[in-house]
Amino acid sequence: MKLSKIIFAALIAATVISCTEQPKEQTVMEDKNEVIENIMARRSIRKYQDKPVSRDTLNKIMECGINAPNGQNKQSWEVRIVDNPTVMEEIKDAMAKGHPDMDAEMIKGCFRGAPVMVFIARDLSYDFSAYDCGLMSQNIMLSAWSMGVGSICLGSPVRFLTDNDVCKPVLEKLGFSEGYELCLCIGLGYADESPEAKPRDMGKVKFVE
Repeated sequence: MKLSKIIFAALIAATVISCTEQPKEQTVMEDKNEVIENIMARRSIRKYQDKPVSRDTLNKIMECGINAPNGQNKQSWEVRIVDNPTVMEEIKDAMAKGHPDMDAEMIKGCFRGAPVMVFIARDLSYDFSAYDCGLMSQNIMLSAWSMGVGSICLGSPVRFLTDNDVCKPVLEKLGFSEGYELCLCIGLGYADESPEAKPRDMGKVKFVE
């Protein structure tokens, strides 16, 4: 009987101690952080598997994209997704024809073989729309990576599509609203390579005292 009372008293004491203890402060390095791991693991992919990305997956990626921070919640972007191989070839052919003085295969290869191309346009009436598009693009690429989908951010297709008249019908087919301008492209697909991370210079980051 006495033993039972001792055990009961010990349990009560342990409960009181556990309820009054303060949580232990942890550093980032001591605790697993999936967000940080995803950011540090993501790579730009330039070789893709011949495998489609489902529209359910693409819709979830885009949902993450449009939830990026943006000025005054203007959401000063428009997004057009091309996952139809026929339309993709039509765009590539137009870019090649619009630059007859350049190597056609080089121009057609500027999508890096990604089976999905995301075209992003910015609202010209808002000064900070380019920043909003950049923030959304990062959300797109990071959320894609977390779901096993590789990505690459591309600027050259924008130039190839906008510096000539031959590509105007293709741009019209993308159907951006009046007052919007194509500013960025993102390729998406399942990676067929595992590139190593390139070094970053933390020396460019300084605290101001």
